[in-house]
Amino acid sequence: MPRRAAPPVLYPAIMRIGVVSDTHNNLTNVARIVELFNEAGVERVVHTGDITQAKTLDVLGGLRAPLVGVYGNNDLERESLAAAAIERGFQFVDPPLRLVWAERRIVVVHDPKELGADLRDAHEIALFGHVHSRVIERDAGRLSFNPGECAGQMHGYNAVGVVDLATLETELLRF
Repeated sequence: MPRRAAPPVLYPAIMRIGVVSDTHNNLTNVARIVELFNEAGVERVVHTGDITQAKTLDVLGGLRAPLVGVYGNNDLERESLAAAAIERGFQFVDPPLRLVWAERRIVVVHDPKELGADLRDAHEIALFGHVHSRVIERDAGRLSFNPGECAGQMHGYNAVGVVDLATLETELLRF
């Protein structure tokens, strides 16, 4: 009698995403951010706006994970940013950006004022930037997250974030 193959072992969907905001063309810090996300093994990276110049996207081209994001209020060079995004295979849109990853509904905006109650309530995760300060809020099973400043000149005060989509836990990667 032939042996039956064991059923495959199913693991829960584990997806860690990197979150960065307001890089403001600080290329030294952006290079460090690429290193941090690559070392952390994130599977996707989300930029919540204020890239500022296309050369920032060139540096972000070193990421080992796909990059998506929204434009911010300082992304005035839209044509060159859009061209660089297309060249690198990145997806950038005007906010809000709605995503479904690992069965989690995610909304991405630049300014948290864009997160009305209806938009926030329709998603489990809200990612934003603009305010240059860290926000980690949990309410009714929902996460609102901004990892804070990443373009500053003071070593140790900059951070990007990682969100585990399986648990909604956050981690700050400081530099």
